[in-house]
Amino acid sequence: RVPQVQPRVEELSELYRELSQHPGLSTACLGPDLTTQYGGKYCSLYTEWSQRDLARAENIKFCRQYLIFHDGASIVYSGPAGTCSEIKDELLSRESPSGALKAVLRKVPGKDKEKEKQFLEVWDQNRKVKSIDLTALDKHGSVYEDDQFGCLAWSHSETHLLYVAEKKRPKAESFFQSKAPELSTSDEDTAHPKKEDAPLKVGPPHPGSGGGWLCGCGADEAVPQGEQFVHHEDWGETLSTRSVPVLCVLDIEGNSISVLEGIPQHLSPGQAFWSPEDTGVVFVGWWHEPFRLGLRHCTNRRSALFYVDLTGGSCELLSEDTRAVWSPRLSPDGCRIVYLESNVLGPHQQCSRLRMYDWYTKHTSTVLEVVPRQAWGAFPGIYCGALPGMCWAADSRRILLDTAQRSQQDVFVVDTATGTTTSLTADSPQGSWSVLTIDRDLLVARFSTPSCPPMLKVAVLPAAGHEAQTQWICLQDSPPVPGISWGIRTLQPPPEQEHPQYGGLDFDAILMRPSEGPTAQKPPLVVMPHGGPHSVFTAGWMLYPAALCRVGFAVLLVNYRGSLGFGQDSVASLPGNVGTQDVRDVQFCVERVLQEETLDASRVALVGGSHGGFLACHLIGQFPDTYHACVVRNPVVNIASMVGTTDIPDWCLTEIGLSYKPDALPDPAQWTEMLHKSPMRYVDQVRAPVLLMLGEDDRRVPPKQGLEYFRALKARGMPTRLLWYPGNNHALAGVEAEADGFMNIVLWLLKHLQC
Repeated sequence: RVPQVQPRVEELSELYRELSQHPGLSTACLGPDLTTQYGGKYCSLYTEWSQRDLARAENIKFCRQYLIFHDGASIVYSGPAGTCSEIKDELLSRESPSGALKAVLRKVPGKDKEKEKQFLEVWDQNRKVKSIDLTALDKHGSVYEDDQFGCLAWSHSETHLLYVAEKKRPKAESFFQSKAPELSTSDEDTAHPKKEDAPLKVGPPHPGSGGGWLCGCGADEAVPQGEQFVHHEDWGETLSTRSVPVLCVLDIEGNSISVLEGIPQHLSPGQAFWSPEDTGVVFVGWWHEPFRLGLRHCTNRRSALFYVDLTGGSCELLSEDTRAVWSPRLSPDGCRIVYLESNVLGPHQQCSRLRMYDWYTKHTSTVLEVVPRQAWGAFPGIYCGALPGMCWAADSRRILLDTAQRSQQDVFVVDTATGTTTSLTADSPQGSWSVLTIDRDLLVARFSTPSCPPMLKVAVLPAAGHEAQTQWICLQDSPPVPGISWGIRTLQPPPEQEHPQYGGLDFDAILMRPSEGPTAQKPPLVVMPHGGPHSVFTAGWMLYPAALCRVGFAVLLVNYRGSLGFGQDSVASLPGNVGTQDVRDVQFCVERVLQEETLDASRVALVGGSHGGFLACHLIGQFPDTYHACVVRNPVVNIASMVGTTDIPDWCLTEIGLSYKPDALPDPAQWTEMLHKSPMRYVDQVRAPVLLMLGEDDRRVPPKQGLEYFRALKARGMPTRLLWYPGNNHALAGVEAEADGFMNIVLWLLKHLQC
């Protein structure tokens, strides 16, 4: 008799509560070096963490500080300084270059029926020295706090702050708006206005700034009639409140807010910072004509690097204007800017180039090229969504980055002069490493594994040529979660499934299994292909897989061909082959694991979201005998009906092997091909019960996709259930939705796998 697992609902909820309390480490900032009375050096390390609070149904942020004593070559001692404390209502924060000041963007709930306000604060080491009510000034809309456009950048002189906000939009009136009669004003009132009504001074941040490039943008504009319901485009998933970004400057000493003008009308600016000597602003500009495409997780949107000269009034192109660029980072000596570059359109995420612009010679060079094939011992290529905010070593020659290397994530140092790379984690435990910051060659990183929540690591970057000797020290430990074992396996597709152009590609899977409990000997299997499709599971902490494993399931995370971290050839092999190559890779992996591992082949289920849901629906249709339960989260089920409703219509054509053109309409043959590659084609063959989980605000895969599949299953008498989550988008990452989702997933699997 196969051992049965029958945990009660209370036990499941308590398990989830326990595991969801493990915090995630998000940011780190090193303070200036201080000297002890004995001549030793030390600095403070400020860190921010996030944690799910199930009682409040929200993610909370908290900070914790540490002290690091070092001699410049090694860390002598490190440890926590006090306990952690919650951070309330901070949207952005940034320390000044010297560490003497800190800027904070804060949201403040409105009183009574007032809308929420935003304040920009400046703190010194002992007190708040400035608090500017940005909402009351009404010079622009809400400040962007996202990591796509947003920034909060100190000038090198520490007298000005640069940020991105929504352009002020005049309030539209109805054609039939009633107007109050104008009241006459006495000469006395005009001559002597009340002091408290005087507006905050608005002016340029630099004396003699070019006229027209910095303006107050606070003057009353004519109120347009009949434009209440004009559609304003936005930037799609998670960026629905972002339409027309503008660059803004706060003059701290002069209490003035200015909006930078002169940026070409066809560009949306973001990721900005001050140029050397504060003569202007460098920014990334995204093309938004003829219309905006979704930007989140899409590093293939046409964009370029620009410089606005605040003294001369010119806007200069610094990079090629036919590529996609992001993450510009200025070297400590102010001489070089590194940034990431990719091709426009095609796969949304792929292997990137590392480019470098010399500020004084105006020369651009390629530091690292796209890597066709991953090979152990060689640099795997760059697959990161962004460079660390501070990535330069003190020598202004080397930079630090993390990138996927097959199914793990490692940290590398790159010599920008020679293009040589060295892994700083090659001899460290296998898992997922991420660079948080580097300052004065003190390096801060995050590390986790599938069975170990995030921990904080620090090191001193050795001198050039000796980087492989990096010694990591654990500053904040996180004990492994008991009862989980894991490993990475590599699979080679059978000859008949080789790609005709990209032969010889292999792929990976991470297998997690319970190491204790009644099902440890022969557990049921949950198969989880990732979304994207051009993303990757790295061997780091993931709440759902870890919790499922603790319940008693083995979990198989499949990095099929097309995943990141395996070289550009692997990425390029998938477009035109979705629904076949990726589906066969997952099925081949499942069959191989069932043959080689002690698992219960009669109890196999699928769980997948987005493109992972696309694969799950394909698999239960194409291989109905293998799978006995299925859970999909915001799945793609019909590419033909998705293309006209998603924020990424280019994805629909690219992944079926067609070129995307904004002005082109699919012809009947292309519509047919979209449907042919969709899971809906196989719905008549589905026999597994299906649970669907949909986010009401999903712009990437609109919930009508899931509804379409739900209705098709209902019409065929298949057991199905649909969960609808208001206020949640594609990720279904709201604390309440995530917790409810886990409980429903587990109960669905336990019921239909007869556990």
